[in-house]
Amino acid sequence: MRGATILHVDLDAFFAAVEQRDRPELKGRPVIVGGRGPNERGVVSAASYEARRFGVHSAMPLRTAGALCPDGVFLPVDGRRYQAVSRQVMAILRRFSPLVDQVSIDEAFLDVAGTEALHGPADAVARAIKAAIHDDLRLTASVGVATTRLVAKIASDLRKPDGLVVVPPGDEASFLAPLPIARLWGVGEKSRLVLADYGVKTIGDLAVLPVDILQRRFGSIGPVLHERAQGIDPTPVGDGQEARSVSHEHTFDRDTNDWEVIERTLLGLSEGVSGRLRAGGVKAGTIGVKVRDSGFDTHTRQRTLPEPTDQTEVVWRTALELARPHTRGMTVRLLGVTATHLTDRQQLSLFGDDEKHERATKAMDAIRQKFGVKAIQRARLLEGGVAEPFERDHLHAPEARRVGRARVEVDPQD
Repeated sequence: MRGATILHVDLDAFFAAVEQRDRPELKGRPVIVGGRGPNERGVVSAASYEARRFGVHSAMPLRTAGALCPDGVFLPVDGRRYQAVSRQVMAILRRFSPLVDQVSIDEAFLDVAGTEALHGPADAVARAIKAAIHDDLRLTASVGVATTRLVAKIASDLRKPDGLVVVPPGDEASFLAPLPIARLWGVGEKSRLVLADYGVKTIGDLAVLPVDILQRRFGSIGPVLHERAQGIDPTPVGDGQEARSVSHEHTFDRDTNDWEVIERTLLGLSEGVSGRLRAGGVKAGTIGVKVRDSGFDTHTRQRTLPEPTDQTEVVWRTALELARPHTRGMTVRLLGVTATHLTDRQQLSLFGDDEKHERATKAMDAIRQKFGVKAIQRARLLEGGVAEPFERDHLHAPEARRVGRARVEVDPQD
């Protein structure tokens, strides 16, 4: 069996920690990132550990957070600053291994196999990474070390903040066994209810459940869950898969049922998604939309395209068709556009005018790369109140080729 060489590095309460670092007067205070106050619309993006003691957590409505923590310091999300710090963290990780998979703005996997002569064993690398992040950036990170991504991820979550958990080879199943089933990848609320019928409360309970039962109840995912319960996860770090998805969302300042506003917003979102696809050198085979109404109900739809694309017009037209049935008579709070099933394969176009569109798009991207993302914009997006197509100057980012395994936009899971 291979050694424990996979690390999962997870920054602690990242957004809130950056704010506390840059504003010393906030140290030790309950910081809630997501809006300027509890009366604003929106949800919590991150909460400091001081705020978490009051029950505040990410994705909670700001009003609820204010009720739980009336003395909390509310701050808006500063995406550009967090992205800049994230890039500094990833640069530190690449000092220790070329195999780094960034999965969100504040977490990454890396495989340090073969680097022992330079940096020592994996647990020593973990300590060195934690020290570098603390000394260089004045932030803390929790690290899990294991033989698989799955176990390393679970390990990093156990002793936050500033934790380090090492799972020796051969101990994966015994390490996971006492943990609640909710910690296992792929087990959501509905799955937990089904598993509860079989007396499954812990990962160890799942590991001893006959695999044929899991296959009957969950289909092809059943055997996968059985393997995961034993710590088996064959996914390597740095396996060459550039991206799983690219998405962009916008929450309106005021709920709207104006189709013109919805249409322009979808255009802005589609422009951002397609720009990131082109920056990453990939095309999307499937386009999806997310619509959240004023009652916080969320609706999603997706469509597989006749051929992969990175063109704004195709993404936008598809998003419009997907969103239209959901938005009839609805007051919309949030819109999102997602591109999945990504590939870098070049395919012949089915439409004669695609080459002309691609030349125009390349020219626009070149102008943005040279003069900034706002140097050239579609006239329809010059009106206010819609999503910014590009949240950061991704065309200049040195890591733009690796779009990421998860969402490219700020993903406030900490």
